[in-house]
Amino acid sequence: MKLVLSLLSTALVVATTHGFVVKPQSVSFDRSSVVVFDSRNRQKIASREKWAKSRGFGAADAGAETSEAAAATAGLMKNEHGLEYVKLVEPETGATSDIYLFGGVVTSYIDGDGQEFIAVRPDAKTDGSKPISGGLSHCWPQFGPGEIQQHGFARNVDWTVKSMTDTTVELEMAPSDYSKAMWDKEFLCTFSVSLETDKLTTKMSVDNKGEESFDFQSALHSYFTVSSIDKLEIKGSFEGKEFLNKVADETQKEERSTITISEEYDRVYKGVNDPVLCDAGTGKTLSVVNSAGYEDTILWSPYGDEGMGYNNFVCVESAKFDPVTLDGGASWVGDMSLVPGTPE
Repeated sequence: MKLVLSLLSTALVVATTHGFVVKPQSVSFDRSSVVVFDSRNRQKIASREKWAKSRGFGAADAGAETSEAAAATAGLMKNEHGLEYVKLVEPETGATSDIYLFGGVVTSYIDGDGQEFIAVRPDAKTDGSKPISGGLSHCWPQFGPGEIQQHGFARNVDWTVKSMTDTTVELEMAPSDYSKAMWDKEFLCTFSVSLETDKLTTKMSVDNKGEESFDFQSALHSYFTVSSIDKLEIKGSFEGKEFLNKVADETQKEERSTITISEEYDRVYKGVNDPVLCDAGTGKTLSVVNSAGYEDTILWSPYGDEGMGYNNFVCVESAKFDPVTLDGGASWVGDMSLVPGTPE
C-alpha cells in the first residue's frame, strides 16, 4: 500500500512540474520522446484505474489525476531541428495530435487506444528545408502544377498561432513578400484543429481581404497510416463515378464500390467526398468526413517505391479540385474530420 501511495505521489509531482509549456528556450522537445512519454503516461493511467477499481473506487477517484497527467504534455514545443509544433492532448481519452507551424501541417493523430492514423514518410525532412512529406499537408492556392509552384506555397511557409488551448489550435497565414512574388492577392487563411474525445476536426477558412475576386484550389494532401497496403480497403461512393487517372492520362469510370491498391495510383474522383479507410491489419476504420468545401477525393500511392515507404501509407486527399472564385470580402470554408472506428 505504501508503495502504491508513493507511486501516486510521484505521478502527481510529475504532472505538476510538466505543465503547459510555451516556447521552451533551454530544452528541445522531439516528437519521438513526447510520443514515448505519452505511451508511458497511458500505461500509468491504466494502472491507476485498475488499482482504484480493485479497491472499490470509481473512475472519478482517479479522474482528476488522469486528466492532469494527460494534459501535462500539451503546448508549443520544438523538434530536434528547432521547428515549432503544437501538441494537443485530449484529457479524457489521452488522444494526441501534433501540428507544425511550418506548413500548418498536422503530422500526428493518435486516438485513445494508441492508434496512429497520420503518416509521415521515412524520407521526410522536418528541418524546414522543404515541405514535410506527410501529414495533412496544405495544397493552396494551387493543387499540383500550374502558374505558380507545385501545390502552392501554404505548405512551406510559417503559419502563426492565433489562439490555442490544450485541445485546440488556430493558425493563420497572411501574404508575405515570398507569397506576393508569385501570387499577389489579398487573403487571410485560418486553419483550426480540434481534438475531441472521438475525432479530430479541422477547418480551413479563406478570406478575400481585397476588393477584386481571385481564384484558388484547396486540398489537404492527407497521408494515412496502413499496416500494409494489401490489407487496406477504401469504401465510399466511388462506384459509377468518372475519375481522372493521371498515371494513364485518361478519364475512366470506376466499376468498384470498394477500392484496393495494387499499382501506382494518382486518381481524381470528382464528386466523391465520403471515403472510409478499412485496415484489416489493425482492425480499425477511419472515416474522412468532409462536411463543407471539399467536394472531391484524390487517391495517391507511389506503389512499389521503397524509399517513400509506400507499403505503410496511402494518400486519401480532401480537395476542391475545380477552382473557387472568391469575391472581394467573401469567405470559403473547408471542413474535414477524422473519425476512428471499427468495422461493422
